[in-house]
Amino acid sequence: MGDLVVYLKPNVVLEPLYQQWYAWPHLISPATAAMNVLNRHLRIMDSYIKSPSMHERFARDPKMLGSPFMATAASRVEEVRLLRDRTRRDHGQMVDFANAVVELSALLQDAAVGYSLDELYARVPEPLQGYVELFYDLDNHPSFRFLEPLLYRSPYYDESAQSVALYLIEKDGRPFVLSTPRLGDDGALHLKLPFAHPGFDALFRMRTCPGSYCRTRDLLEITPEQEPLFRSFFTEEAPAPPLDHKQAGVQIKYFGHACVLVEYDGVALLTDPAISYTHESEVPRYTYSDLPDHIDCVLITHNHQDHVLFETLIQLRHRIGQVIVPRNSGGSLQDPSMKLMFEALGFRNVLQLEDLESVALPACTITGVPFLGEHADLNIRSKIGYCVTLKDSLKILFVADSCCAEPKIYHNVHAIVGDVDMLLLGMECDGAPLSWLYGPLLLGHLPREMDQSRRLSGSDCGRGMDLVNQFNPSEVYVYAMGQEPWLRHIMALEYTPDSRPIVASNELIEACRKRGIVAKRLFGREVIRGEC
Repeated sequence: MGDLVVYLKPNVVLEPLYQQWYAWPHLISPATAAMNVLNRHLRIMDSYIKSPSMHERFARDPKMLGSPFMATAASRVEEVRLLRDRTRRDHGQMVDFANAVVELSALLQDAAVGYSLDELYARVPEPLQGYVELFYDLDNHPSFRFLEPLLYRSPYYDESAQSVALYLIEKDGRPFVLSTPRLGDDGALHLKLPFAHPGFDALFRMRTCPGSYCRTRDLLEITPEQEPLFRSFFTEEAPAPPLDHKQAGVQIKYFGHACVLVEYDGVALLTDPAISYTHESEVPRYTYSDLPDHIDCVLITHNHQDHVLFETLIQLRHRIGQVIVPRNSGGSLQDPSMKLMFEALGFRNVLQLEDLESVALPACTITGVPFLGEHADLNIRSKIGYCVTLKDSLKILFVADSCCAEPKIYHNVHAIVGDVDMLLLGMECDGAPLSWLYGPLLLGHLPREMDQSRRLSGSDCGRGMDLVNQFNPSEVYVYAMGQEPWLRHIMALEYTPDSRPIVASNELIEACRKRGIVAKRLFGREVIRGEC
């Protein structure tokens, strides 16, 4: 190819990997990464090695979608064994850290009985010494917090565990990422580079702006053996123009799940980015090619894998001016700092926003609003909704997966922010049990009936209508339902017409329409406001 000026093909995938597992937020923060290595990855690999045929069979069963069975052929058991052994050997500090967390929790339950904790610091397990603070809450219950900035500067934040897989995608459908690692010899180009590497910015800038093939190859340290595959990712053909050219005034486009692009007066906002690739499909979609060259602000609602999608975010990093995340000082095991996480991954302008705190941009004001529930009753601060007020135009409320468990809170919020023109809410009202996502972090036994009671659920019809009644929108859109096929490897959801979230959202849409409110459940590709 020589040093041609070329474009990156529109269907090049970047999968961020941590120890060959798909990297989601709990594999970035050092403490949650350690707990997931011990209590998710190693357990799944051990189970697969004992019975690979069972895993292969159950992973193919649609009824087992989202279960902890590896979608890996039984014939690859030795490769999985090597990955397990390499994980224990090369990243043993993470296993030691996770075991020390369990040991420290037991120590506090046994020895911290209301008296001064000073003498207990000497008994903190060695892997945690110098990284935790011990304390009592106001009910005299002992606990601890991590000094997260120190953890990111310790051996527990190990960039050598990070890599990426680059490949061309032709159709939707990948194994469920929480249960299946990516093995070698899979047709992908595996690069042992950290996620913050600037070469990825140069590479993905070439989606829309042609660049030097040789310079990009050298930045990414491509070896002669890797180059034939790497070369196949590029083309001299310019990309197709965006599907919908921006018109004057407001344009709002739905890109799938909770990803919405708002453009107004030269400012572009993007919520919870999750972008599809360009390839043949029965489901119409917007792709990376349909985004503006510069995204002024990305709004992140909460720290779940379907709302913080690093596969998308790393590819957009060079376009993003600012990332806004919920304010959280970090330190608790279940609720790591999102600001520290984004900064570690190379995002340089990360702003934390508190409930009812506002930030002004040239064409709009963004105000944080409370986000209730959906986190299985855990004490989590890293969640926020956004009220976006466009100057002389619209007021849009994004509440993501808030379940509106206490309508009086939103009554008080309404007294401050007032009525809105558009309401976007999630209605995945079944939700997985607590242990599905947070199980690796639990430090004690959780009875099954309690686990099933505490769900990762959004609003049902009644709670959704509570929001409609409070904020009096003229338009209501149900989003964040996980129906798009390009997100099935993240969401592990497959609805039928009788599924409760579909039934509940249908009821809400019908109730809104009877009041003269425009209402719709979004799917695939939608223009919410503006000309097509």
